[in-house]
Amino acid sequence: MTAAQAAMTVESPSVEDGAALWRIARDSESLDLNSPYSYLLWCRDFAATSLVARDADGEPIAFVTGYLRPDRPGTLVVWQIAVDRAHRGRGLAGVLLDALSARVAPGAVEATVTPDNTASDRLFTAYAERHGLRLEREVLFDGSLFPETPGPAGGHLPEVLYRISPRPHHDQTTGESL
Repeated sequence: MTAAQAAMTVESPSVEDGAALWRIARDSESLDLNSPYSYLLWCRDFAATSLVARDADGEPIAFVTGYLRPDRPGTLVVWQIAVDRAHRGRGLAGVLLDALSARVAPGAVEATVTPDNTASDRLFTAYAERHGLRLEREVLFDGSLFPETPGPAGGHLPEVLYRISPRPHHDQTTGESL
């Protein structure tokens, strides 16, 4: 654990954290930014499946938001994870992801990542490796499904589903997956 990690606290967000989460997401330059209102709702309605990291002064410096899939209640969907620019490079995203999955104890973790988001690719790949889990990737939403968005590319990249789950066990006598 780094000194920065030791000086921080990790807890469920409160509604009062909504504006700070919105700012951290906005400044990430890699997340799709939701409305400020949605971050307030997220901190109210999904606080049990989300975490905020606070610095020594109690200010939010990173967050992870998630929910349990209604049709697969054992699956934690990580909606967004972001670290304030001044606190990047210290492993905080991995700490938050580990803490949230330990708290929720899901059977599987899912997240979507655009092909250009190398930081998220590294985060979820390292999470799977660290926990000895299987990582599968497939396009969940093709870019053509999104409305046109402003920007140099003129459209949205595909959202690739990262599904992280236990590796199947093999019966040594039959060779079949259990």
